[in-house]
Amino acid sequence: MRYKQQFCNSLFATIAVTAVLALAIVFALAAVPALGQNAVPPTARQAASSPAFASRLAHQAAAQKASKARAIVPSRKTHALPQYGILYDNGPYNGTTDAWTINFGFATSESFTGSGSITGLHFVYWDASSTDLLTTVDMSIGSTSFGGSTQTLTDVTNTFLGINQYGYALYQADYSFSGIQSGPGYVTLSNACTTSGCSVVNPIYWDENSGPSTAYENNLGSIPSETFSLSGGGGCSTDLPVMPQSVQARAYTVTAPVSPTQTFRVIHDFGGGQDGGDPQAGLTIDQAGNLFGPAYQGGENYAGNIYRLSRHESEWTHRVLYSFQGGNDGELPAGGLTIGPYGTLYGSTRVGGGNGCYVGMGCGTVYAVRPSPHATTNVLGGWADTVLYSFTDGTDGSSPVSDLVFDQAGNLYGATSNGGARGKGTVYELIRTPGGWEYRVVYSFTGAADGAKPIGNLMFDQSGNLYGATYTGGHAGCGTIFQLTPSASGWTENTLYTFRGQDDSGNPLGLVMDEIGNLYGVTIGAGCLTGNCSYGVGASTVFMLSPQPDAWRYTVLSTYSGLYDSRISIDAAGNLYVAVAYPGQVFRLAPSGGTWTYTDLHDFNGNDGFWPMGNIVVDANGNIYGVTNQGGAYGAGVVWEITP
Repeated sequence: MRYKQQFCNSLFATIAVTAVLALAIVFALAAVPALGQNAVPPTARQAASSPAFASRLAHQAAAQKASKARAIVPSRKTHALPQYGILYDNGPYNGTTDAWTINFGFATSESFTGSGSITGLHFVYWDASSTDLLTTVDMSIGSTSFGGSTQTLTDVTNTFLGINQYGYALYQADYSFSGIQSGPGYVTLSNACTTSGCSVVNPIYWDENSGPSTAYENNLGSIPSETFSLSGGGGCSTDLPVMPQSVQARAYTVTAPVSPTQTFRVIHDFGGGQDGGDPQAGLTIDQAGNLFGPAYQGGENYAGNIYRLSRHESEWTHRVLYSFQGGNDGELPAGGLTIGPYGTLYGSTRVGGGNGCYVGMGCGTVYAVRPSPHATTNVLGGWADTVLYSFTDGTDGSSPVSDLVFDQAGNLYGATSNGGARGKGTVYELIRTPGGWEYRVVYSFTGAADGAKPIGNLMFDQSGNLYGATYTGGHAGCGTIFQLTPSASGWTENTLYTFRGQDDSGNPLGLVMDEIGNLYGVTIGAGCLTGNCSYGVGASTVFMLSPQPDAWRYTVLSTYSGLYDSRISIDAAGNLYVAVAYPGQVFRLAPSGGTWTYTDLHDFNGNDGFWPMGNIVVDANGNIYGVTNQGGAYGAGVVWEITP
């Protein structure tokens, strides 16, 4: 699967909607005669059989035939990841059955459940032209179909998915906007415009699937469900005064601007093709200073790959070690890499591995990649992949997106964001045996006080206790920090901290631990208090949890009115490194006599990368490395280096 991204405006820009525009839309809709509305077939299949559109689709099919990379697209799941705060997901796109137009004169309305502050809309559309992309669409959210006030959404990212059997190009549209507080209701789309304008010359069709929602088309009434999801800060309450207050020790100072001797450079621009693209996990560094990482997209089969960057004097060489085939070996590697004995790389894929989940795509895998004995003839990159476990979405879990960690006995531990006994995610163990690896669930989250959706990394302390963070759940729905303690009878879960979505923020993304056992993390932001909701969520934080004789003390080290999408990192000196997704920035917090000194290391401009994700690594010489999910020379992300 190949992704091609086009950015229109900055993500999470505030959308200004005026009363004049709303009235103009109403009058325009009323003025469209029935004949004009029906000049464009309401479904994509009807348009494909119409002489007026068949020629364009034939041209598209010819272009597809000339490009082997763009294969007929199967049904796949391509929606926001758990860290984006999914409020409602209507299921995977189909891409091969039908689709309904949302151009001027047509409107499609879809029901959804759940509640919260909606800040993102994600849907899949069919396009007769692979160069004329969606730009704006009118959206309303209300308690009834076709109800609610209308907003014109302009902040779009178009992601190419493939070509279907009718010759249409399939894209995912991701829109971001200011928070809309809503309960269960309907989302309505209409008046779609493309780069060529707002006429119906190039109809935009909303992909049909078999989701659980109730759907309507304004001219025809009830229709099949469509493909969409809503993201935001749902379920995180801010009205919990009975809960203990957090310790607000915001003790940090701001240093002068970045030193002129500090140098930032891009050491690899992902092309989105065989070299990979859109990395969502960060980097892993070995003792020789080589960098390893998974590319979420691209690769030989457009199912993601594993790559290595090796330094040769002042330059870096990029090499693909393994390209996922998108079948039993997995697809979309979302978790970071862990280096094991003999240089073997261990990680997880979000989907793939067999049947079930995402319309038969599989529920994810845990894999090991090592040098192949036939490296010179291995067309997948020279390394061989071994699947250690394939998830089934039962009590074993599904959608593994966390990094893996070894215990002292050489067993692997990780987390799944879904599945388990209650469907709220798991912590699992892979036990090394003479015959392979044995899978065991260590703990299944309930979604109550213990939390839900553990999407970050796990870590051990010196006593063998396991620590992690859940993105949601807990008393306020804003996530938790947990500890799992081993014993002869199993593992015992202990919730160390429950986020309230207030001055402590919420929705943590992962943890690191210093030498004396303090835990550090970042929150993506939750709890829209007065004055701190610039992006539809509360202020993000960098926090510390320090063990006390009777409890753990929560301390906010720093607040930021941006959006984090990566977990915190720590170096040997105890310095903390944080990447801010939007607006793009990397900064350091250095401990100094009980305070923390803040230093801005780099501000991204798009050409040098956009939307940093994953962890940051620091080598023995103090050089700092990380990735961005987007931006760069080809829009598919970069690997960057900061040299002190």
